[in-house]
Amino acid sequence: MSNPFKKALAAKQPQIGLWLSMADPYLAEVSATAGFDWLLVDGEHAPNDVRSTLAALQAIAPYRSQPVVRAVAGEVALVKQLLDIGAQNLLIPMVDTAEQARRLVSATRYPPGGIRGVGSAVGRASRWSQRTDYLDVADDEVCLLVQAETVTALQNLEAICDVDGIDGVFIGPADLSASLGSRGKPGAPEVQQAIEDAISRIVASGKAAGILTSDAKLARRYLELGATFVATGVDVLMYANAARKLAAEFERGPAVGKPGAAY
Repeated sequence: MSNPFKKALAAKQPQIGLWLSMADPYLAEVSATAGFDWLLVDGEHAPNDVRSTLAALQAIAPYRSQPVVRAVAGEVALVKQLLDIGAQNLLIPMVDTAEQARRLVSATRYPPGGIRGVGSAVGRASRWSQRTDYLDVADDEVCLLVQAETVTALQNLEAICDVDGIDGVFIGPADLSASLGSRGKPGAPEVQQAIEDAISRIVASGKAAGILTSDAKLARRYLELGATFVATGVDVLMYANAARKLAAEFERGPAVGKPGAAY
């Protein structure tokens, strides 16, 4: 199998990641030099489309970090496009039921096992037909991760995990906190309790559990619980926080804007 990320998850080897929300391939490449196991190219809450996602994949490709692409939604046609441009690891948001999960598995598989359109001959995934065995191995190379981020998803968690072809389940703290009535408070005790319970249930099912948190202490706690793929920061927030800190260190104070003030 030529998918190191999928192999690592199957072997229960913890994978530490970074969220890429800047939607810029130059910063994606910078991030790839940092040594993270995986980098999440976000198409749901960042301004990425198929072309910018392709540019990010190309920027990351020379490095050891494995790209995971989050689609804006679990649409069959979009899944086909992302797979054809070479995304092997997909994260699909807002999966509430086993039926949705089965539909997504089908979208990542070629007939007769699924409904993925056959057009890889002209795509990056097959290296434009250089990989002559691509159609034979493509199904096994896909790593499909789904997001459980609502009360409904948690109620159906075992059924979702039981779907053959789902490699892992990612807990979305922000949406889950909103669904639980604590919008904007993912650290609330009831949210954390739900997250920890969900991670334990996913791990018990034999599937990989994942989550995002910028809190190092929480990240280590989730890893202790058995979470396998944990993202520990978001590029755009890291930059924003660093820029604001730097600006604050050089505030000009009350002289700003007054005649004679130094600029």
